[in-house]
Amino acid sequence: MVRFIFRLAAMVSLSISVIMAVIDTTRSVAASALVMTPLNASWLAVSPDTRAAFESYVRAKADPLVWDGAVAWVLNQPGFAVFAVLAFLLYAIGYRRRRHQFAPTN
Repeated sequence: MVRFIFRLAAMVSLSISVIMAVIDTTRSVAASALVMTPLNASWLAVSPDTRAAFESYVRAKADPLVWDGAVAWVLNQPGFAVFAVLAFLLYAIGYRRRRHQFAPTN
């Protein structure tokens, strides 16, 4: 059941990644230049209240260096790339290895 949840979250993350990539591709074609929207800009456009709440939560619960260093760096990366990496990690966690049989059973 837990693996299913991780694989479902991976599928949702991959879907978001593809949608963001299509939007960036459309903007790139319209501008005749490469456009990669940072995750921060996309998040602020969709829901600025949750973005502000997330920042205040991280600053309150963790060291300010966590926000200024790691989280700010991730938010400045292209949104489609962040969600693609997240999808890969979630899928890797939910991946089920198949057991190999060395001898055929009849």
